[in-house]
Parts: sequence; structure tokens; C-alpha cells
Amino acid sequence: MKKLRIGMQVMKEFKQYLVLEEKSKATIDKYLRDIFKFLDYMKNDPLTKERIINYKELLQKDYSARSVNTILAALNSFFRWLDHPEFLVKQLKIQQQAFCMEEKELSRQEYFRLVKAARRTGNIRLEMILQTICCTGIRVSELSFITVRAVRQGFAEICCKGKTRRIMIPGDLRKKLLLYIQKKEIKAGTVFITKGGNTVDRSNIWREMKSIAKEAGVLADKIFPHNLRHLFARCFYEIDKDMAKLADVLGHSNINTTRIYMISTGEEHRRQLERLRLVI
Repeated sequence: MKKLRIGMQVMKEFKQYLVLEEKSKATIDKYLRDIFKFLDYMKNDPLTKERIINYKELLQKDYSARSVNTILAALNSFFRWLDHPEFLVKQLKIQQQAFCMEEKELSRQEYFRLVKAARRTGNIRLEMILQTICCTGIRVSELSFITVRAVRQGFAEICCKGKTRRIMIPGDLRKKLLLYIQKKEIKAGTVFITKGGNTVDRSNIWREMKSIAKEAGVLADKIFPHNLRHLFARCFYEIDKDMAKLADVLGHSNINTTRIYMISTGEEHRRQLERLRLVI
């Protein structure tokens, strides 16, 4: 089989392809990161379907099934772009779980402790980011749409994955954000920025959240930005019980994606089983 040469120029061209496909920056970064890891695994060996399948099996030892599938999605996209469909591999079949693991799910009380810990440690920007994500349900990658103008008008227009949706900024959160903007003397543009003037990204927030884990008394495994979006979804659904409306708020095209957010905790599932009273 002819040996494929995949150098930096090829990766630059693939990145440009993803940009033209209007993939989000987070998606592009992840695709490239996953592909570079695969290329590092391959070294200079010839690319074969067998090697790719072996890599897939290796991934299953270190990653969850869902994580494996996201990596395979990146590789399959790359192989299609290279016009080598013979290298495509099947994703893992995953049965929907009936309940989530409690050690991974962030509770409302733990969220409050995180916010208070950020406040006590003087990290006001993190305090406001935590509340902004959890009170609106936006993705971390959508924080750039929380601008001074959006806060002043009380809503933000979010453009993500080729779709535009409007998210409302609750009154209490809006008041806090206006005070934050005034204190930081932010005149215009994105509210949450780094010292260098760039929009904060997932790694910035994840690192700062981890740094207050002990102070907040929350397990580190529960602390990652997307868990705040999950908490918003659960709290929103508890009030309205409208899955379709929640899907629109979260920006989901497929309501089945929204259902994943609604999986009950292990403790709730256990109580449901006990209410069956089938043991005599």
C-alpha cells in the first residue's frame, strides 16, 4: 500500500477546510489535537486499516466510549477529506444509560460552593463566569457572545454550529454583570477576557475551577465547565418539564441530545427501584 505522507502543510490545509466548513474553534482545536495524537502513535509506519483498528482498541483502554467516538469522528473526517474512505472505522455502539454516576454530576449545592469559593479567593471573573454559564445554559465556547451590549440589552444572540439563537440574561445576573463591567471598566466587546485581551477559553476556566476545588469542598472529577450547562438543564427541566423548549434553549438540533442531560443520578434511580417494592 502506498505510504501516505502527512506533514504540517497537510494539517494546515485540513485546518483551513474545517474553517471553511464553519466548525467552531473548539471543534477545530479538538480535531487537530486528536489527529496529531494519532500521527504520533503511527510514527512513520505505513497507514493501514488494521493499524487504525488497533488504535481504536487501544483508545478503549484509556477513554470512555463517548470519548473514543469523538476521537474516531475526528479521524474519519480527516480520512474523508484525504479521499481515503477505506480508512474509515465504525464508532462504538453505546446504549443509553438509565442513570449517571453521582461522582461525576455537579449538584446545585456544590455549584453554590464553587461560586462562593471563587468569591472568597478574589477571582471575581471566575465567579461571574460560573454564574453566567449556569444561569443561561450557554456553552463555554459561547461566552464570547456575552458582550457589553448584550448585557445592557438583557439578551445575547448566539451563533454556533451554523445556527443562531437568542438567550435571555436573567435580571439578577444582568445586574451583577453590569457591576462587573463597571468595576473592570469594560467599555465594549466581550465581557470575559484574559489579561492579554483574548476571550477566555475552556482551558482557562477549567484550570481556574480546579484551583478552587479544595476551597469549595467539591471533588475535582466533578469540576469541568460543561457540568454547569448540565446543571442548568436539569434545573430548567424541573420547573417546566418541556423537553422541546429546553432543546431550543440549549441550541440542540436533536432532542435526543437533550435527553442525555436529563439522566437521573444513581441515588434517584435507586429510590425509583425501591419504590417498586418487589422484594418479599
